[in-house]
Amino acid sequence: MQRRYPIGAELVDGGVHFRVWAPAHESLAVVIDGREFPLGRDGGGYFAGVVEEARAGTLYRFGEWPDPASRFQPEGPHGPSMVVDPAYDWRHAGADVRDPVIYEMHIGTFTAEGTFRVAIEKLPLLRDAGVTLLEVMPVNEFPGRFGWGYDGVDLWAPSHLYGTPDDFRAFVDAAHSHHLGVILDVVYNHFGPDGCYVSKFSNTYFTSKYKNDWGKAINYDGDGSAGVREFVSENAAYWIDEFRLDGLRLDATQSINDDDSDEHVIALIARRARAAAKGRQIYLVAENEPQDVRILTEYGLDAVWNDDWHHAARVALTHKREAYYTDYRGTANEFVAMARSGFLYQGQWYSWQKQRRGTRSGGIAPRRFVCFLQNHDQIANSADGRRIHQIASPADVRALTALLLLAPQTPMLFQGQEFAAPSPFLYFADHKPELARAVANGRREFLEQFPSITAATPLAPPESLDTFLRCKLDWSARNEDAVAFHRELLGMRWPEERVDGAVVRDGLFVLRWESHLLMVNLGDAVDVDPADEPLLAGEWTPSWSSGAAMTALWKVPGHASVILSRADGEESRAT
Repeated sequence: MQRRYPIGAELVDGGVHFRVWAPAHESLAVVIDGREFPLGRDGGGYFAGVVEEARAGTLYRFGEWPDPASRFQPEGPHGPSMVVDPAYDWRHAGADVRDPVIYEMHIGTFTAEGTFRVAIEKLPLLRDAGVTLLEVMPVNEFPGRFGWGYDGVDLWAPSHLYGTPDDFRAFVDAAHSHHLGVILDVVYNHFGPDGCYVSKFSNTYFTSKYKNDWGKAINYDGDGSAGVREFVSENAAYWIDEFRLDGLRLDATQSINDDDSDEHVIALIARRARAAAKGRQIYLVAENEPQDVRILTEYGLDAVWNDDWHHAARVALTHKREAYYTDYRGTANEFVAMARSGFLYQGQWYSWQKQRRGTRSGGIAPRRFVCFLQNHDQIANSADGRRIHQIASPADVRALTALLLLAPQTPMLFQGQEFAAPSPFLYFADHKPELARAVANGRREFLEQFPSITAATPLAPPESLDTFLRCKLDWSARNEDAVAFHRELLGMRWPEERVDGAVVRDGLFVLRWESHLLMVNLGDAVDVDPADEPLLAGEWTPSWSSGAAMTALWKVPGHASVILSRADGEESRAT
Protein backbone atom coordinates (compact mmCIF):
# COMPACT_ATOMS: atom_id res chain seq x y z
CA MET A 1 0.00 0.00 0.00
CA GLN A 2 1.41 3.39 -1.04
CA ARG A 3 1.67 5.94 1.78
CA ARG A 4 2.96 9.50 1.69
CA TYR A 5 4.65 9.20 5.08
CA PRO A 6 5.50 6.18 7.23
CA ILE A 7 3.45 7.23 10.27
CA GLY A 8 0.08 8.79 10.98
CA ALA A 9 -3.38 8.49 9.45
CA GLU A 10 -3.66 8.72 5.67
CA LEU A 11 -6.65 8.46 3.36
CA VAL A 12 -6.54 5.46 1.01
CA ASP A 13 -9.00 3.67 -1.22
CA GLY A 14 -11.42 1.90 1.08
CA GLY A 15 -10.91 4.03 4.21
CA VAL A 16 -8.01 5.34 6.26
CA HIS A 17 -4.66 3.63 6.74
CA PHE A 18 -3.27 4.08 10.25
CA ARG A 19 0.36 3.41 11.08
CA VAL A 20 2.21 4.10 14.31
CA TRP A 21 5.63 3.28 15.75
CA ALA A 22 4.86 1.81 19.18
CA PRO A 23 7.51 -0.72 20.25
CA ALA A 24 6.39 -0.34 23.88
CA HIS A 25 3.18 -2.23 23.02
CA GLU A 26 2.35 -5.86 22.34
CA SER A 27 -0.91 -4.87 20.65
CA LEU A 28 -2.62 -1.63 19.72
CA ALA A 29 -5.99 -0.53 18.36
CA VAL A 30 -7.47 2.57 16.76
CA VAL A 31 -10.34 3.84 18.89
CA ILE A 32 -13.14 5.69 17.06
CA ASP A 33 -16.35 6.67 18.86
CA GLY A 34 -15.58 4.11 21.55
CA ARG A 35 -15.08 1.27 19.05
CA GLU A 36 -11.74 -0.49 18.82
CA PHE A 37 -10.20 -1.47 15.49
CA PRO A 38 -7.15 -3.66 16.17
CA LEU A 39 -4.02 -2.92 14.17
CA GLY A 40 -1.69 -5.59 12.89
CA ARG A 41 2.02 -5.82 13.57
CA ASP A 42 4.05 -4.31 10.74
CA GLY A 43 7.59 -5.19 11.87
CA GLY A 44 10.14 -3.04 13.69
CA GLY A 45 7.70 -2.02 16.40
CA TYR A 46 5.12 -0.64 13.97
CA PHE A 47 1.38 -1.31 13.97
CA ALA A 48 -0.78 -0.65 10.92
CA GLY A 49 -4.13 -1.29 9.33
CA VAL A 50 -7.00 0.10 7.28
CA VAL A 51 -10.24 1.17 8.96
CA GLU A 52 -13.03 1.28 6.41
CA GLU A 53 -15.35 3.27 8.69
CA ALA A 54 -12.84 6.17 8.96
CA ARG A 55 -12.72 9.18 6.64
CA ALA A 56 -11.50 12.78 6.59
CA GLY A 57 -12.68 14.45 9.78
CA THR A 58 -12.82 11.23 11.82
CA LEU A 59 -11.63 11.64 15.42
CA TYR A 60 -9.49 8.82 16.78
CA ARG A 61 -6.93 7.72 19.33
CA PHE A 62 -4.38 4.95 19.52
CA GLY A 63 -5.57 3.20 22.65
CA GLU A 64 -5.94 5.95 25.23
CA TRP A 65 -3.68 8.47 23.55
CA PRO A 66 -3.62 10.83 20.58
CA ASP A 67 -1.53 9.93 17.57
CA PRO A 68 2.13 11.04 17.95
CA ALA A 69 2.00 11.98 14.24
CA SER A 70 -1.47 13.52 14.41
CA ARG A 71 -2.18 15.94 11.57
CA PHE A 72 -4.65 17.94 13.66
CA GLN A 73 -5.76 18.19 17.29
CA PRO A 74 -9.04 20.14 17.18
CA GLU A 75 -9.47 19.96 20.98
CA GLY A 76 -5.83 20.54 21.86
CA PRO A 77 -2.99 18.12 22.70
CA HIS A 78 -4.98 16.07 25.22
CA GLY A 79 -7.93 15.48 22.90
CA PRO A 80 -8.43 13.05 20.03
CA SER A 81 -6.59 13.28 16.73
CA MET A 82 -8.35 14.03 13.45
CA VAL A 83 -7.90 12.42 10.05
CA VAL A 84 -6.95 15.16 7.57
CA ASP A 85 -7.22 15.19 3.79
CA PRO A 86 -3.99 16.87 2.54
CA ALA A 87 -5.46 17.66 -0.90
CA TYR A 88 -5.58 21.41 -1.47
CA ASP A 89 -6.31 23.65 -4.45
CA TRP A 90 -2.96 25.40 -4.64
CA ARG A 91 -3.07 28.50 -6.83
CA HIS A 92 0.42 29.95 -6.59
CA ALA A 93 3.97 28.68 -6.95
CA GLY A 94 6.60 29.07 -4.25
CA ALA A 95 8.74 32.17 -3.80
CA ASP A 96 12.34 33.06 -4.65
CA VAL A 97 14.43 32.50 -1.50
CA ARG A 98 17.90 33.17 -2.91
CA ASP A 99 18.45 36.61 -1.34
CA PRO A 100 15.88 36.82 1.44
CA VAL A 101 14.81 39.65 3.68
CA ILE A 102 13.40 37.68 6.61
CA TYR A 103 10.49 38.69 8.83
CA GLU A 104 10.01 36.71 12.04
CA MET A 105 6.38 36.56 13.12
CA HIS A 106 4.17 34.96 15.76
CA ILE A 107 0.73 34.11 14.40
CA GLY A 108 -1.02 34.53 17.75
CA THR A 109 0.10 38.14 18.22
CA PHE A 110 0.53 39.24 14.61
CA THR A 111 -3.12 40.34 14.54
CA ALA A 112 -5.79 40.93 17.17
CA GLU A 113 -7.57 37.74 16.09
CA GLY A 114 -4.35 35.70 16.03
CA THR A 115 -5.29 33.32 13.22
CA PHE A 116 -3.82 32.20 9.92
CA ARG A 117 -6.78 33.56 7.96
CA VAL A 118 -6.68 37.05 9.44
CA ALA A 119 -2.89 37.21 9.09
CA ILE A 120 -3.40 36.94 5.32
CA GLU A 121 -4.91 40.45 5.32
CA LYS A 122 -1.61 42.01 6.41
CA LEU A 123 0.65 40.26 3.92
CA PRO A 124 0.51 43.02 1.28
CA LEU A 125 1.86 45.46 3.88
CA LEU A 126 4.88 43.25 4.50
CA ARG A 127 5.70 42.91 0.82
CA ASP A 128 5.25 46.66 0.41
CA ALA A 129 7.84 47.23 3.13
CA GLY A 130 10.39 45.08 1.28
CA VAL A 131 10.08 41.77 3.14
CA THR A 132 10.52 38.64 0.99
CA LEU A 133 10.52 35.70 3.43
CA LEU A 134 8.27 35.08 6.45
CA GLU A 135 9.73 33.07 9.31
CA VAL A 136 6.75 31.81 11.28
CA MET A 137 7.39 30.95 14.92
CA PRO A 138 6.36 27.36 15.80
CA VAL A 139 2.73 26.52 15.05
CA ASN A 140 2.70 22.87 16.14
CA GLU A 141 0.08 22.00 18.76
CA PHE A 142 0.84 23.08 22.34
CA PRO A 143 -1.20 23.21 25.57
CA GLY A 144 -3.12 26.19 26.84
CA ARG A 145 -4.74 29.23 25.27
CA PHE A 146 -1.53 30.98 24.18
CA GLY A 147 2.21 30.46 24.01
CA TRP A 148 5.32 31.06 21.93
CA GLY A 149 5.04 27.57 20.43
CA TYR A 150 8.37 26.20 21.65
CA ASP A 151 6.53 23.94 24.13
CA GLY A 152 4.95 22.04 21.27
CA VAL A 153 4.04 18.39 21.70
CA ASP A 154 2.32 17.42 18.43
CA LEU A 155 4.95 18.20 15.83
CA TRP A 156 2.77 17.25 12.85
CA ALA A 157 -0.33 19.24 13.81
CA PRO A 158 -0.82 22.99 13.24
CA SER A 159 -2.23 24.50 16.43
CA HIS A 160 -6.00 24.59 16.54
CA LEU A 161 -5.66 28.03 18.16
CA TYR A 162 -4.57 29.47 14.82
CA GLY A 163 -6.93 27.54 12.55
CA THR A 164 -7.12 24.30 10.60
CA PRO A 165 -4.39 22.71 8.46
CA ASP A 166 -6.15 24.12 5.39
CA ASP A 167 -6.09 27.58 7.00
CA PHE A 168 -2.31 27.29 7.25
CA ARG A 169 -2.15 26.15 3.63
CA ALA A 170 -4.26 29.16 2.64
CA PHE A 171 -1.83 31.43 4.50
CA VAL A 172 1.14 29.96 2.62
CA ASP A 173 -0.68 30.15 -0.72
CA ALA A 174 -1.65 33.77 -0.08
CA ALA A 175 1.94 34.63 0.84
CA HIS A 176 3.09 33.14 -2.45
CA SER A 177 0.56 35.29 -4.29
CA HIS A 178 2.44 38.31 -2.92
CA HIS A 179 5.84 36.77 -3.79
CA LEU A 180 6.51 36.14 -0.11
CA GLY A 181 8.16 32.89 0.90
CA VAL A 182 7.25 31.13 4.15
CA ILE A 183 9.56 29.11 6.37
CA LEU A 184 8.47 27.44 9.60
CA ASP A 185 10.33 27.44 12.90
CA VAL A 186 10.55 23.77 13.94
CA VAL A 187 11.62 22.44 17.32
CA TYR A 188 13.52 19.14 17.22
CA ASN A 189 15.58 19.67 20.37
CA HIS A 190 12.91 18.98 22.99
CA PHE A 191 9.21 18.37 23.58
CA GLY A 192 6.98 20.51 25.79
CA PRO A 193 6.26 19.42 29.38
CA ASP A 194 2.48 19.09 29.09
CA GLY A 195 0.59 16.95 26.59
CA CYS A 196 3.55 14.98 25.25
CA TYR A 197 2.53 11.34 24.82
CA VAL A 198 5.35 9.95 22.67
CA SER A 199 6.81 7.98 25.61
CA LYS A 200 3.51 6.08 25.81
CA PHE A 201 4.47 4.51 22.49
CA SER A 202 8.21 4.04 22.90
CA ASN A 203 10.60 4.42 25.82
CA THR A 204 13.46 5.32 23.47
CA TYR A 205 12.39 8.83 22.45
CA PHE A 206 14.56 10.31 25.20
CA THR A 207 18.07 9.76 26.48
CA SER A 208 20.14 10.61 29.56
CA LYS A 209 23.33 10.51 27.47
CA TYR A 210 23.14 14.25 26.74
CA LYS A 211 21.99 17.29 28.69
CA ASN A 212 19.26 19.60 27.53
CA ASP A 213 18.25 23.02 28.84
CA TRP A 214 14.54 22.31 28.33
CA GLY A 215 13.98 18.88 29.83
CA LYS A 216 14.89 15.44 28.53
CA ALA A 217 17.25 15.24 25.56
CA ILE A 218 15.87 13.51 22.47
CA ASN A 219 17.54 10.22 21.53
CA TYR A 220 19.02 10.52 18.04
CA ASP A 221 21.90 8.06 18.25
CA GLY A 222 21.21 5.46 20.96
CA ASP A 223 19.35 2.18 21.05
CA GLY A 224 15.90 2.49 19.51
CA SER A 225 16.70 5.85 17.88
CA ALA A 226 15.79 4.83 14.32
CA GLY A 227 12.09 5.54 14.85
CA VAL A 228 12.90 8.85 16.52
CA ARG A 229 15.11 9.95 13.63
CA GLU A 230 12.35 8.95 11.23
CA PHE A 231 9.80 10.90 13.27
CA VAL A 232 11.65 14.24 12.93
CA SER A 233 13.13 13.86 9.44
CA GLU A 234 9.80 12.80 7.94
CA ASN A 235 8.15 15.63 9.83
CA ALA A 236 10.49 18.10 8.12
CA ALA A 237 9.63 16.59 4.74
CA TYR A 238 5.90 16.73 5.57
CA TRP A 239 5.89 20.48 6.22
CA ILE A 240 7.76 21.18 2.99
CA ASP A 241 5.57 18.85 0.94
CA GLU A 242 2.02 19.12 2.26
CA PHE A 243 2.16 22.84 3.14
CA ARG A 244 4.45 23.94 0.30
CA LEU A 245 6.70 25.75 2.71
CA ASP A 246 9.80 27.40 1.33
CA GLY A 247 12.04 26.17 4.11
CA LEU A 248 12.53 25.63 7.82
CA ARG A 249 14.24 27.33 10.72
CA LEU A 250 15.69 24.79 13.17
CA ASP A 251 15.47 25.94 16.78
CA ALA A 252 18.39 25.63 19.23
CA THR A 253 20.41 23.15 17.20
CA GLN A 254 23.13 23.19 19.84
CA SER A 255 20.85 20.83 21.77
CA ILE A 256 20.92 18.31 18.93
CA ASN A 257 24.57 18.79 17.93
CA ASP A 258 25.59 15.66 19.85
CA ASP A 259 24.87 12.79 17.47
CA ASP A 260 27.31 9.95 16.84
CA SER A 261 25.34 8.49 13.94
CA ASP A 262 26.97 8.01 10.54
CA GLU A 263 24.63 10.70 9.22
CA HIS A 264 23.99 13.51 11.67
CA VAL A 265 20.29 13.98 12.31
CA ILE A 266 20.47 17.62 11.17
CA ALA A 267 21.95 16.49 7.86
CA LEU A 268 19.21 13.85 7.62
CA ILE A 269 16.55 16.51 8.23
CA ALA A 270 18.07 18.73 5.54
CA ARG A 271 18.28 15.88 3.04
CA ARG A 272 14.68 14.79 3.55
CA ALA A 273 13.38 18.37 3.43
CA ARG A 274 15.13 19.03 0.11
CA ALA A 275 13.88 15.77 -1.35
CA ALA A 276 10.33 16.70 -0.36
CA ALA A 277 10.67 20.01 -2.20
CA LYS A 278 10.73 18.06 -5.48
CA GLY A 279 13.06 20.47 -7.21
CA ARG A 280 11.85 23.67 -5.55
CA GLN A 281 14.62 25.71 -3.96
CA ILE A 282 14.11 25.90 -0.19
CA TYR A 283 15.89 27.78 2.58
CA LEU A 284 17.11 25.99 5.70
CA VAL A 285 18.42 28.12 8.55
CA ALA A 286 19.46 27.25 12.10
CA GLU A 287 19.81 28.86 15.47
CA ASN A 288 23.06 27.66 17.03
CA GLU A 289 24.11 29.53 20.16
CA PRO A 290 27.77 28.33 20.24
CA GLN A 291 28.10 29.26 16.54
CA ASP A 292 29.23 25.94 15.12
CA VAL A 293 29.88 26.27 11.37
CA ARG A 294 29.33 22.55 10.84
CA ILE A 295 25.69 23.58 10.46
CA LEU A 296 26.78 25.08 7.13
CA THR A 297 29.84 23.11 6.12
CA GLU A 298 28.79 19.56 7.03
CA TYR A 299 25.07 19.38 7.74
CA GLY A 300 23.84 21.07 4.56
CA LEU A 301 21.93 24.08 5.87
CA ASP A 302 21.87 27.39 4.02
CA ALA A 303 22.28 29.88 6.86
CA VAL A 304 22.76 30.34 10.59
CA TRP A 305 21.75 33.08 13.00
CA ASN A 306 24.62 35.39 13.98
CA ASP A 307 24.01 36.22 17.63
CA ASP A 308 27.35 38.04 17.76
CA TRP A 309 25.98 40.70 15.41
CA HIS A 310 22.92 41.27 17.57
CA HIS A 311 24.91 41.40 20.80
CA ALA A 312 27.40 43.91 19.43
CA ALA A 313 24.56 46.06 18.06
CA ARG A 314 22.68 45.91 21.35
CA VAL A 315 25.72 47.14 23.27
CA ALA A 316 26.34 49.86 20.68
CA LEU A 317 22.76 51.08 21.10
CA THR A 318 22.25 50.72 24.86
CA HIS A 319 25.85 50.95 26.18
CA LYS A 320 25.00 48.16 28.63
CA ARG A 321 27.45 45.26 28.93
CA GLU A 322 25.85 42.73 31.23
CA ALA A 323 25.08 39.01 31.23
CA TYR A 324 25.71 37.54 27.78
CA TYR A 325 26.48 41.03 26.42
CA THR A 326 29.54 41.30 28.67
CA ASP A 327 32.06 40.28 26.01
CA TYR A 328 30.88 42.79 23.40
CA ARG A 329 31.82 46.46 23.07
CA GLY A 330 29.68 47.62 20.17
CA THR A 331 32.65 49.14 18.42
CA ALA A 332 33.33 49.92 14.77
CA ASN A 333 35.98 47.20 14.73
CA GLU A 334 33.44 44.53 15.71
CA PHE A 335 31.10 45.38 12.85
CA VAL A 336 33.92 45.49 10.31
CA ALA A 337 35.22 42.13 11.53
CA MET A 338 31.77 40.54 11.14
CA ALA A 339 31.25 42.04 7.68
CA ARG A 340 34.51 40.45 6.62
CA SER A 341 34.36 37.06 8.28
CA GLY A 342 30.94 36.19 9.72
CA PHE A 343 31.10 35.51 13.42
CA LEU A 344 32.95 37.82 15.81
CA TYR A 345 33.89 35.00 18.16
CA GLN A 346 35.67 32.26 16.25
CA GLY A 347 37.31 30.41 19.10
CA GLN A 348 38.43 33.28 21.33
CA TRP A 349 37.99 33.12 25.10
CA TYR A 350 34.50 34.18 26.15
CA SER A 351 34.52 35.31 29.74
CA TRP A 352 30.75 35.16 30.33
CA GLN A 353 30.61 31.42 29.59
CA LYS A 354 34.15 30.82 30.85
CA GLN A 355 35.05 28.92 27.70
CA ARG A 356 35.99 29.48 24.08
CA ARG A 357 33.19 30.57 21.78
CA GLY A 358 32.51 30.10 18.10
CA THR A 359 34.25 28.46 15.15
CA ARG A 360 36.23 29.79 12.21
CA SER A 361 33.85 31.25 9.65
CA GLY A 362 36.15 33.15 7.29
CA GLY A 363 35.53 32.27 3.65
CA ILE A 364 31.83 31.54 4.15
CA ALA A 365 29.61 33.81 2.05
CA PRO A 366 28.16 36.71 4.08
CA ARG A 367 24.59 35.93 2.98
CA ARG A 368 24.78 32.69 5.00
CA PHE A 369 24.75 34.65 8.26
CA VAL A 370 21.38 35.99 9.41
CA CYS A 371 21.73 39.25 11.32
CA PHE A 372 19.12 41.14 13.31
CA LEU A 373 18.59 44.00 15.73
CA GLN A 374 15.65 42.22 17.37
CA ASN A 375 14.06 38.79 17.61
CA HIS A 376 11.50 37.16 19.87
CA ASP A 377 14.06 36.06 22.47
CA GLN A 378 16.09 39.23 22.64
CA ILE A 379 13.14 41.59 23.03
CA ALA A 380 11.61 39.38 25.71
CA ASN A 381 14.90 38.92 27.56
CA SER A 382 14.27 42.09 29.52
CA ALA A 383 12.06 43.23 32.35
CA ASP A 384 9.43 44.89 30.19
CA GLY A 385 9.77 43.53 26.63
CA ARG A 386 10.31 46.95 25.11
CA ARG A 387 11.63 47.18 21.57
CA ILE A 388 14.98 48.68 20.65
CA HIS A 389 13.52 51.93 19.26
CA GLN A 390 11.96 52.54 22.68
CA ILE A 391 15.17 52.19 24.69
CA ALA A 392 17.92 53.55 22.42
CA SER A 393 18.74 56.75 20.58
CA PRO A 394 16.46 57.05 17.51
CA ALA A 395 19.38 58.33 15.43
CA ASP A 396 21.59 55.39 16.36
CA VAL A 397 18.76 52.92 15.73
CA ARG A 398 18.30 54.40 12.26
CA ALA A 399 22.03 54.21 11.60
CA LEU A 400 22.28 50.55 12.57
CA THR A 401 19.06 49.71 10.77
CA ALA A 402 20.73 51.03 7.62
CA LEU A 403 23.72 48.80 8.31
CA LEU A 404 21.47 45.79 8.93
CA LEU A 405 19.47 46.25 5.74
CA LEU A 406 22.36 47.15 3.41
CA ALA A 407 25.19 44.94 4.68
CA PRO A 408 25.95 41.76 2.72
CA GLN A 409 24.58 39.46 5.42
CA THR A 410 20.94 38.32 5.35
CA PRO A 411 18.80 40.76 7.37
CA MET A 412 15.93 39.73 9.62
CA LEU A 413 13.22 41.92 11.14
CA PHE A 414 10.90 41.01 14.00
CA GLN A 415 7.18 41.60 13.53
CA GLY A 416 6.28 45.27 13.85
CA GLN A 417 9.89 46.43 13.66
CA GLU A 418 9.25 47.88 10.21
CA PHE A 419 6.63 50.28 11.59
CA ALA A 420 8.12 51.01 15.04
CA ALA A 421 5.42 49.01 16.81
CA PRO A 422 4.67 50.31 20.32
CA SER A 423 3.57 46.91 21.66
CA PRO A 424 6.06 44.94 23.77
CA PHE A 425 6.97 41.33 23.19
CA LEU A 426 7.03 39.41 26.45
CA TYR A 427 7.38 35.78 27.38
CA PHE A 428 3.92 34.19 27.63
CA ALA A 429 2.90 30.57 28.19
CA ASP A 430 -0.47 29.33 29.41
CA HIS A 431 0.14 26.30 31.65
CA LYS A 432 -1.63 24.55 34.48
CA PRO A 433 -1.13 26.35 37.83
CA GLU A 434 1.70 24.24 39.24
CA LEU A 435 3.63 24.19 35.97
CA ALA A 436 2.88 27.89 35.43
CA ARG A 437 4.50 28.74 38.77
CA ALA A 438 7.56 26.68 37.90
CA VAL A 439 7.84 28.35 34.49
CA ALA A 440 7.49 31.83 35.98
CA ASN A 441 10.14 31.08 38.60
CA GLY A 442 12.46 29.69 35.96
CA ARG A 443 11.94 32.75 33.80
CA ARG A 444 12.79 35.09 36.69
CA GLU A 445 15.88 33.05 37.55
CA PHE A 446 17.04 33.28 33.92
CA LEU A 447 16.52 37.03 33.72
CA GLU A 448 18.34 37.68 36.97
CA GLN A 449 21.60 37.01 35.15
CA PHE A 450 21.16 40.68 34.19
CA PRO A 451 22.25 42.80 37.21
CA SER A 452 19.68 45.42 36.16
CA ILE A 453 16.93 42.87 36.88
CA THR A 454 16.63 41.89 40.53
CA ALA A 455 14.27 39.87 42.67
CA ALA A 456 12.36 43.11 43.30
CA THR A 457 11.91 43.93 39.60
CA PRO A 458 8.29 43.39 38.55
CA LEU A 459 7.93 40.95 35.65
CA ALA A 460 4.85 40.25 33.58
CA PRO A 461 3.50 36.83 34.63
CA PRO A 462 3.89 34.46 31.65
CA GLU A 463 0.60 32.69 32.41
CA SER A 464 -1.45 35.90 32.41
CA LEU A 465 -3.85 36.48 29.53
CA ASP A 466 -3.08 40.18 29.84
CA THR A 467 0.62 39.50 29.18
CA PHE A 468 -0.32 37.77 25.94
CA LEU A 469 -2.82 40.42 24.86
CA ARG A 470 -0.35 43.26 25.45
CA CYS A 471 1.96 41.69 22.85
CA LYS A 472 -0.52 41.83 19.98
CA LEU A 473 0.49 44.21 17.21
CA ASP A 474 -1.56 47.38 16.98
CA TRP A 475 -1.75 47.94 13.24
CA SER A 476 -3.51 51.28 13.76
CA ALA A 477 -0.22 52.54 15.24
CA ARG A 478 1.69 51.77 12.03
CA ASN A 479 4.27 54.53 11.58
CA GLU A 480 4.36 55.20 7.84
CA ASP A 481 7.64 57.13 8.08
CA ALA A 482 9.30 54.10 9.66
CA VAL A 483 7.87 51.85 6.95
CA ALA A 484 9.12 54.19 4.23
CA PHE A 485 12.58 54.18 5.82
CA HIS A 486 12.75 50.37 5.68
CA ARG A 487 11.26 50.25 2.19
CA GLU A 488 13.80 52.73 0.84
CA LEU A 489 16.77 50.88 2.30
CA LEU A 490 15.61 47.46 1.17
CA GLY A 491 15.09 48.88 -2.31
CA MET A 492 18.77 49.84 -2.33
CA ARG A 493 20.25 46.48 -1.31
CA TRP A 494 23.24 45.67 -3.50
CA PRO A 495 23.47 42.06 -4.62
CA GLU A 496 27.25 41.87 -4.85
CA GLU A 497 28.85 39.58 -2.32
CA ARG A 498 32.20 41.31 -2.65
CA VAL A 499 32.61 43.84 0.16
CA ASP A 500 35.45 45.09 2.28
CA GLY A 501 35.49 47.23 5.40
CA ALA A 502 37.72 49.30 7.63
CA VAL A 503 37.65 51.45 10.74
CA VAL A 504 38.14 55.06 9.65
CA ARG A 505 38.02 56.92 12.97
CA ASP A 506 36.87 56.09 16.47
CA GLY A 507 33.21 55.14 16.15
CA LEU A 508 33.26 55.47 12.34
CA PHE A 509 33.67 52.63 9.88
CA VAL A 510 33.16 52.05 6.19
CA LEU A 511 31.96 49.14 4.06
CA ARG A 512 32.86 49.28 0.37
CA TRP A 513 31.09 47.62 -2.52
CA GLU A 514 32.02 48.03 -6.18
CA SER A 515 29.98 51.19 -6.62
CA HIS A 516 29.02 52.29 -3.12
CA LEU A 517 30.41 53.22 0.26
CA LEU A 518 28.39 52.84 3.46
CA MET A 519 29.85 54.91 6.27
CA VAL A 520 28.43 54.27 9.74
CA ASN A 521 29.19 56.80 12.46
CA LEU A 522 27.95 56.04 15.98
CA GLY A 523 29.88 59.00 17.40
CA ASP A 524 29.81 62.75 16.92
CA ALA A 525 30.22 64.43 13.53
CA VAL A 526 33.70 63.99 12.11
CA ASP A 527 35.72 65.45 9.24
CA VAL A 528 37.59 62.63 7.49
CA ASP A 529 39.82 64.96 5.46
CA PRO A 530 42.45 63.80 4.70
CA ALA A 531 40.71 60.57 3.69
CA ASP A 532 43.69 58.39 4.51
CA GLU A 533 41.82 55.04 4.48
CA PRO A 534 42.52 53.26 1.13
CA LEU A 535 38.91 52.06 0.85
CA LEU A 536 37.86 55.69 0.45
CA ALA A 537 39.96 56.14 -2.70
CA GLY A 538 38.02 57.26 -5.76
CA GLU A 539 35.52 59.89 -6.76
CA TRP A 540 32.42 59.70 -4.58
CA THR A 541 29.17 61.62 -4.26
CA PRO A 542 27.03 61.61 -1.08
CA SER A 543 23.64 60.17 -2.02
CA TRP A 544 21.77 59.29 1.19
CA SER A 545 21.91 59.74 4.96
CA SER A 546 19.94 58.27 7.84
CA GLY A 547 20.37 61.55 9.70
CA ALA A 548 21.77 64.95 8.80
CA ALA A 549 23.01 65.42 5.25
CA MET A 550 26.70 65.55 4.46
CA THR A 551 27.45 69.26 3.96
CA ALA A 552 30.69 68.41 2.17
CA LEU A 553 32.52 65.30 1.09
CA TRP A 554 34.06 63.49 4.09
CA LYS A 555 32.22 65.63 6.63
CA VAL A 556 30.29 62.72 8.14
CA PRO A 557 27.31 63.64 10.35
CA GLY A 558 27.15 62.20 13.84
CA HIS A 559 25.01 59.21 14.78
CA ALA A 560 24.16 58.40 11.19
CA SER A 561 24.82 56.08 8.29
CA VAL A 562 25.60 57.69 4.94
CA ILE A 563 25.85 56.28 1.43
CA LEU A 564 28.30 57.57 -1.14
CA SER A 565 28.00 56.49 -4.76
CA ARG A 566 30.84 56.26 -7.25
CA ALA A 567 30.88 59.07 -9.78
CA ASP A 568 29.68 58.13 -13.29
CA GLY A 569 32.43 56.56 -15.34
CA GLU A 570 34.68 55.91 -12.37
CA GLU A 571 36.28 52.48 -12.70
CA SER A 572 35.89 50.09 -9.82
CA ARG A 573 38.68 50.18 -7.27
CA ALA A 574 36.95 47.80 -4.85
CA THR A 575 39.51 45.64 -3.10
